[in-house]
Amino acid sequence: MDINELRKESELVDLFCSMAEVPSPSLGEGKVIDWICNYCKENNLPCEKDDYNNIYINIAPTDDTKEPILLSSHMDVIGDESPVIPYLDGDLIRAKGRTLGADDKAGVANALYFAKELVKRPDFKHGGLELHFTRDEENGMTGIKNTDFNRINSKYVLVLDSDALGQCLIAGASYVKVDLKISAPKGGHSGNDIGDKTRENAAKLIADLVSELPQGVFYTEDGKVVTSCNIGGISSGDLNITNVINTDAEATYSIRSSNKAKENELIQMMKEIVESFNKKHEGIATAVIEFHEKMPMFEKNEDEYMPILFETVAKKVGIEPEVSTFHAGAETHIYANKTNSKGERFSPYLIGLATVCNMHSAREYVDYKTMLKGQELLRALFEAYNA
Repeated sequence: MDINELRKESELVDLFCSMAEVPSPSLGEGKVIDWICNYCKENNLPCEKDDYNNIYINIAPTDDTKEPILLSSHMDVIGDESPVIPYLDGDLIRAKGRTLGADDKAGVANALYFAKELVKRPDFKHGGLELHFTRDEENGMTGIKNTDFNRINSKYVLVLDSDALGQCLIAGASYVKVDLKISAPKGGHSGNDIGDKTRENAAKLIADLVSELPQGVFYTEDGKVVTSCNIGGISSGDLNITNVINTDAEATYSIRSSNKAKENELIQMMKEIVESFNKKHEGIATAVIEFHEKMPMFEKNEDEYMPILFETVAKKVGIEPEVSTFHAGAETHIYANKTNSKGERFSPYLIGLATVCNMHSAREYVDYKTMLKGQELLRALFEAYNA
């Protein structure tokens, strides 16, 4: 079977491939936004855009005693405006010579197809279905950061952006950038001044300080990394100049954690190490450490309803569920720190409805059979949620 035969056989695969063929690099999603809006118009799906051109689709409830649920995906992909030509390699859909864009058009396709099929079932009692498609997730998450959350009524959010069928990720790590700087202002000549004990070389001092600061895994739970600290780089002086006692040095770190208490513990430890350094080198050198939150934490929710429901439904449809955490960032992190139109804090989960491998590379592929199975899982989950 080739890709054209498969597309004729499966409407979901055809929907995915049609979107994949429309290039949509971050902040260049205009063509795929138009494509999705046209698809909605053709299939009676109420579609709106906000001022940032994020998309909102709201299917009204058929039973006001039930609660709505939100499916969320991003429309941008890693890549450029060059043509995307999908082809079939066994069970795998790839693109010729470039990134396929299954991250996250597999999620968008599954959500759109499910919504289209749902409006054909007016007798099915449900509390409403909301879809939200964002821009620029890959580059700066500006789409979700510019979302009008007052448009969203759902409490539970399924972010369809995990890379393996059957995943339900319930917590994700924050990203805190750490800037460390040392100033040893006296400086001097590496020969004439090397014996002066009031002078210290900033390059040597930052090496000493970095050796004391934590590096790597800081805290784990059940074998999973929860909190970590990683040095990004160190800079001081000029490799071609050796006759100067360096006056300045700097280093950068990233802290990632899905446990606020452990993140705070790590930050406090780093501050205390720097304070001790400053006391030891008082009058000679000063170290300054600053912490900048770049991605808020997606901390585990005490509400276990959705993970339990997901696990139960996945097993019923023959999928082995994985309910776990992940040590990275996603749009779940923004949802977890926002509220809906009713003032309720969102309960987001990162959900896998297809297996996507080698993301962000020319070797990326999606297993189309997992995408079909993911649609079955989504339908069963929605029905169980509205039972």
